[in-house]
Amino acid sequence: MTVSQIDVGFGHALRTWRTRRRVSQLDLTLRTGTTQRHVSFLESGRSAPGRAMIVRLAEALELPIRERNDLLLTAGFAPAYPESRLEDPALEPVRTALERVLRGHLPYPAVVVDRHGDLVSANAGFSALVEGIDATLLAPPVNVPRLLLHPNGLAARIVNLDVWAWHVLDRLDSELARNPDDELDALLTELAAIAPPRPRNPPADHLGFAVPLRLRAGTADERELRLITTLTHFGTAIDVTLAELRLEAFLPADDATAALLDEMVGRAARRNSD
Repeated sequence: MTVSQIDVGFGHALRTWRTRRRVSQLDLTLRTGTTQRHVSFLESGRSAPGRAMIVRLAEALELPIRERNDLLLTAGFAPAYPESRLEDPALEPVRTALERVLRGHLPYPAVVVDRHGDLVSANAGFSALVEGIDATLLAPPVNVPRLLLHPNGLAARIVNLDVWAWHVLDRLDSELARNPDDELDALLTELAAIAPPRPRNPPADHLGFAVPLRLRAGTADERELRLITTLTHFGTAIDVTLAELRLEAFLPADDATAALLDEMVGRAARRNSD
């Protein structure tokens, strides 16, 4: 690849990300402390970017660090951020911290997933929640959005599936709009094809601030769980793997749900100890 090809490739990538983020050239210059002329020249390939400028531009556009590495590579520079395997001994403190967080949520279900929603780790509360569903959906790699919306997964037990399915799909679609990814796009297409029609009217079973996941406790247990989901991520991660991890917790929306989750986890623990 020639220098001019690198410059043009970087310029196209920069312009694509700036457009996707809906940031004007002028706004980008103000964020990075450069000139609009320089940004224009970078996008047209008339100027070659320096490494420090690429990092500043990527930060200003709030790119995930995987995409920051890609932008550096496009311009002919080495990646700035490492991508470790979660099993790497250097990440032992992180794995320990994640397991403590998962245990700390008990008896409430919680999972750690990667950028595609594939399961990295789960606590006993989540294991109790998915007990009895199709074993093929629990074979690694387990994809949590698919587990939620597949007819052989939790979808058969979700009381407000029409609302909840589109809550999941809209979140995936929003992520794709900000950070395109072929695997995530394929997952969205797959799940949209099996989702019920989108409701025409706003949900009536909201809590005033969120729509709960209404879920029957088990295949033979018609009692209903009302759950609120939360998402947490590493805000200061400088490793690609860590930056892409998400903790999703399923918290009780009422006392009855809290008591039922406690019962489910206790029952599962007794079975496992027998």
